[in-house]
Formats: sequence, C-alpha cells, structure tokens
Amino acid sequence: MESEAAIEALSALAHPGRIEVFRLLVRVGPGGMPAGDIARALDTPANTMSTQLAILTRAGLIRPRRDGRSIIYAADYPQVTALLGFLIEDCCEGRPEICAPVAALAACCPAPV
Repeated sequence: MESEAAIEALSALAHPGRIEVFRLLVRVGPGGMPAGDIARALDTPANTMSTQLAILTRAGLIRPRRDGRSIIYAADYPQVTALLGFLIEDCCEGRPEICAPVAALAACCPAPV
C-alpha cells in the first residue's frame, strides 16, 4: 500500500461515526449489511450515513454491492490487511518481541474456510 492510500484510509477512520460504521462492518463479516440497517443499528440519519459510507468507500475500506433495491456494504478485508501491513511493515528490526502483541491479535481471527 502506498503512503497516500494509507493516509486517506486513516483519515477516513479519524471520525467517530465512520469508525463506528467500519467496526460494525468488520464485525458482521464479508456478507455485509444494507445501508439502511447500518443507519438504524448506529442510530444515524440516512443522509449522514450516506456521507459516511461514501467516504469509507472512497478510502477503500468498504465496498458496496447492489442486491435488488438495496446496497450492501462490507468491509474490504484485503484493503484492511494492506493497511495493517503498511502500518507494521517496518516493525521489529530483528526483535520479534516488539510485534508479538500484534501477531497475537491476528492469531485470534479464525482462518478462512
């Protein structure tokens, strides 16, 4: 991931409403959630939610797909992985104990089937 893309992604997350949306979509998994359900779950007006979703989409953190009349949003896990990798790519400098807590966090995620 390039620095500019990482900066855009981090900037998108640097807002209380958007980080809530992002964390919700990470929790619900790859199936995602309709925009209206996201707005209801977070008690956010539809127009505000539309803006939040657009910013997160432009930053590459989530992706929309159409399902009939609904737009389903899901976390873009490859982009999230790329962002996390960018943040820690220079970690350790030969001292793995520095990154051990990060590796332990990643280990808690189940492997894809």
